[in-house]
Amino acid sequence: MPALVFATSNAHKTEEVAAILGSEWQVEDLRAHPGVTLDEETGDTFEANAIIKAVSGSRGVPGVLVLADDSGLEVDVLGGAPGVHSARYAGETANAADNRVKLKAELAKLPQSDPFTGRFHCCMVLARDGEVLHVTHGSVEGRLIVEEQGEGGFGYDPLFIPNGFGETFGILPAATKNQLSHRARALAAMRQQLTNFL
Repeated sequence: MPALVFATSNAHKTEEVAAILGSEWQVEDLRAHPGVTLDEETGDTFEANAIIKAVSGSRGVPGVLVLADDSGLEVDVLGGAPGVHSARYAGETANAADNRVKLKAELAKLPQSDPFTGRFHCCMVLARDGEVLHVTHGSVEGRLIVEEQGEGGFGYDPLFIPNGFGETFGILPAATKNQLSHRARALAAMRQQLTNFL
């Protein structure tokens, strides 16, 4: 079974990737490699930050495929914010609940005559030994609401209703989200290439 290190310590993300890749891959993350440190994310795009994480992470586990992602929420009426700052939208020490509070406050200031359209976007980068091997992207379009719905998912999920559905990612079953999420789409594209690098 080939091993893949996902360059994160976020258990939610790792579980999602492992579920999508299935039993033929052994997926670990940085919790299994505590000595590996990632370089600071200084990029101004999702792709730039994903490359930083993948390349620096792969230097810490020689010979092993390392996958990294950078993703976030882009709200059209906010000029694409929070974008690459999604994880720290409410400040460097903010948690997901803090970020949702700020987003709701920003949207509440605006007229609500039209839906607040936006998308989750994800870039995934595969690297080994400090070299980028492949890059993929995935997005899911939808609309934002100002009152949270559901306890599921993570991050901004309780505020995002994907197109074609009437419920947020905070309510929709994980199996549904794993089929249509931005991460699922970027990973599906990456999965087609993974075996080329074994």
